[in-house]
Amino acid sequence: MSDELSELSFEDALKRLEAIVQRLESGNASLDESITLYSEGDRLRGQCEKRLKDAQMRIEKISLGADGAPTGTQPFDAA
Repeated sequence: MSDELSELSFEDALKRLEAIVQRLESGNASLDESITLYSEGDRLRGQCEKRLKDAQMRIEKISLGADGAPTGTQPFDAA
């Protein structure tokens, strides 16, 4: 199942995670199913978080000069 999760796109992983949360919040899952869903959800959360961090590291800000013209790029700073 871990290989299947890593094959999912970010959007598909997020949709699956949302479905898991809805199922857990519904209260209709058995204890065993809840534990399995929670474990899968935790792996999906970690995968989505890693993909977001990887994407953030690839993003660069465009620096503009006083005249508004691009002068170069700098690493993205989320702060």
